[in-house]
Amino acid sequence: MSIVAVKVLSTVNAPYGTTLSAEQLASKISDPASALSFALSAFSFFSEVDEKPQISFLGEMHVDPTMASDLARKFSALAGYPLPLARVA
Repeated sequence: MSIVAVKVLSTVNAPYGTTLSAEQLASKISDPASALSFALSAFSFFSEVDEKPQISFLGEMHVDPTMASDLARKFSALAGYPLPLARVA
């Protein structure tokens, strides 16, 4: 596992006491249903992980950046404040 994935997972998992794998997180950050269920791990990724590691993680996990950006926009609307990937297309 890369250092980026380790840092991302520690940021996402630690506050909620979860143990998501990189693959599980990648699935959540590319699934539009995550916004409907307000998946905390996906929201944590978009709101608590810095933009550069977010983009690196997307590349490493082969997550479509457009799908992730669309989901970030949905979370941004729900949260009421801008999220870094919400502006990336």
